[in-house]
Amino acid sequence: MKWEGKRESDNVEDRRDGGGPTGGGGGGFGGRGLGIGSIAIALVVSYFLGINPLTVLGLLSGNGSVPQVQTAPAPKPPADDRMAKFVSTVLADTEDVWTDIFTKAGGTYQEPRLVLFRGSTPTACGQGEAATGPFYCPADRKVYIDLVFYETLKNRLGAPGDFAQAYVIAHEVGHHVQNLLGISAKMDKMRARVSKVEYNALSVRLELQADCFAGVWANHAQAARQLLEQGDVEEAMNAAARIGDDALQRANGGAVVPDSFTHGTSAQRQRWFDNGLKNGSVKRCDTFSARQL
Repeated sequence: MKWEGKRESDNVEDRRDGGGPTGGGGGGFGGRGLGIGSIAIALVVSYFLGINPLTVLGLLSGNGSVPQVQTAPAPKPPADDRMAKFVSTVLADTEDVWTDIFTKAGGTYQEPRLVLFRGSTPTACGQGEAATGPFYCPADRKVYIDLVFYETLKNRLGAPGDFAQAYVIAHEVGHHVQNLLGISAKMDKMRARVSKVEYNALSVRLELQADCFAGVWANHAQAARQLLEQGDVEEAMNAAARIGDDALQRANGGAVVPDSFTHGTSAQRQRWFDNGLKNGSVKRCDTFSARQL
């Protein structure tokens, strides 16, 4: 992936040395109490499926409220931090692509912020934990990532490569786009109206659309800046395959249970990323109207 020497985003907060928000992210989620078992389930599900653990806990508790966070300025990453420079560059490229797409559609793209943290950090959605992997919090419009996750992606999940890493960020930014388009809010309203199985099915469509949006970003970035190198697409497709619900359930020695899927199968995730990559069209990413995923 040709990323070095390109623009870096100013929307990156580095909390790895303790900077940034304080307070408000404690363990209280309201509603009925959550036992250790519920928290363990949330951490396992979120780690392997890429779901914000706070969303899982909210579903388990039946409470949709989120704690408030007192914001304070966080420093930018050090100039000599190569991995921080990489994610800042990828974020900048997503900004360029989505700003252009929104502008051409007559809208205005509101850029998300990306937070680097180590271990845990308070968010507007509750306390974020490194063990759960990257996630997007719609309440504060921020993407959160502990860069140690990239070692997990490479060594535990078998998805190495810088473009695989970029795909992860682009997917989370895809959730931000959904938030701006009002799709995420519609999903929240549906939560109380449908069964758990039905909501899981909607969640699959939401996640596959974020995969498709990641492909849209790659399409436009390639057309404008010739970002891709040989093997990059294969890296992203491999990552999509490795984090499919069916692949993760098999890898953990369990049975494949389609009704429990929340992100889609490996084949579906590859298909929708590839759809966005080939067409570069937001309209072609309408997973909610698709008869076949």
